[in-house]
Parts: sequence; C-alpha cells; structure tokens
Amino acid sequence: MPDYLSEEELVLIHNRVVDETGGLHGIRDKNAIQSVVGQPQQAVFGKELYPTLYLKAAVYARNIIAHHPFLDGNKRTGITVASVFLANNSVEIDAKEGEFYTLALRIAEDKWEYEEIALWYETRAVLLRKRTPEAKRRSVKRRTKGR
Repeated sequence: MPDYLSEEELVLIHNRVVDETGGLHGIRDKNAIQSVVGQPQQAVFGKELYPTLYLKAAVYARNIIAHHPFLDGNKRTGITVASVFLANNSVEIDAKEGEFYTLALRIAEDKWEYEEIALWYETRAVLLRKRTPEAKRRSVKRRTKGR
C-alpha cells in the first residue's frame, strides 16, 4: 500500500516551499486541501481509480495546481508534493534543470490530464530501495528545500 501524504504534510510542504522560494503563506481553501489528500486514494467497487504511483502523483500535482488551495505557490507546491509522495514510495525523479518548471506550466496552462502527467513522471523515474518511516519523514523535509 502506498504511503500517502496527510493534510498536515501538504501544509508543511507548502510552508517550506514558500520559505525557500518566496511568496505568501496561507490556506485559501481548506476543502480543496482535504480533497487533494483523499483523491489519490479513491476506489470504486474495490478498484483503485488511480492504480499506479505515477497516476497518484499526477493527481496530487494537478489538483493543487488547478484548484489553488493555497494563497500562493500552488504550482511549486503541487510539483513538490508529487515529488515527495514518489520519494516516500521509493521513486526518485531524475529531471533536468527547468523540467519541473515546464511541467508545472504544462499542467497549469496546457491543462495536462492525469495520464500525461503520470507519463512524464514515469519516464523520469528511478526506483530506490524501500525506506524506513524515519527516512520518509526526513524526505519531506529534504525534498521541500530548493523547489
């Protein structure tokens, strides 16, 4: 079972992104954050709606970017949240400089769908060995620096 992110972790990631890159702190829509937390886990009749880690990451990224739950930094936060989720589930993304920025713009401006975003992540994925719970907590802190 994947290691999903909590509402508190999303807010922590957002705060770190804003601390590192600038902008306004704060939540614009708490319900949108709750939706972001729950949607990657959704299932219908016992079948997951988003069966791969890459689709789940795409849901995190797109929903934060599209629904603007925070006052500022939604594109940066969306990309970072997806990356932290993947890292917590033993997947590292190997992207060249500027590729995360381009991805965020494609999601925001070109309205990329979940499948397109998932493919972007999957083609840049490097699988890691399983992490301990402590290593996963450190990952949230480390991954949010510099995004």
